Amino acid sequence: MRRYIELPYTDVSISAVEPGDEVVLSGTLYVGRDQVHKRLYEALKNGDPLPFKFEGNAIYYMGPSPAPDGFLIGAAGPTTSARMDAFSPSLIKASLRVMVGKGPRSEEVRRAIEENGGLYLQAYGGCGALYASRIKSSSLVAYPELGPEALLKLEIENFPTICVIDSKGSVFCG
Repeated sequence: MRRYIELPYTDVSISAVEPGDEVVLSGTLYVGRDQVHKRLYEALKNGDPLPFKFEGNAIYYMGPSPAPDGFLIGAAGPTTSARMDAFSPSLIKASLRVMVGKGPRSEEVRRAIEENGGLYLQAYGGCGALYASRIKSSSLVAYPELGPEALLKLEIENFPTICVIDSKGSVFCG
């Protein structure tokens, strides 16, 4: 089934999603990879303020490439989600419940999604140019010293994904 979710999401909108559903996202999507996750994890552990509100927001594990002249962003395909698995359960428990990436997740991440009502969505590998065309704006949020791995805020429209782990912890294996 195809589902459309406006970001920031509501708990009702994500609870209706089932494994294997195509989920088309529009709205605000944050971008952060392993170094961002490590810093978010450390901020939580130390009681420091977070650079964005987790509740209702989603994060994309994107491997950006430099923007060619005249373009907003370069290829914007997904990167391997497993690199975030050491930090994800803590971030999920702190309300960062919707993640977009590629590849399998650990059992600890699956359990955290189930216990906290989140979603793991996969972006289609090899579609970096397609995803870049769905990005309407991009801005730096935090950690500029990380260069292309800094925390970004994207405004997206009709961004296609597929649900791999739903809010009940069920996994799509198709």
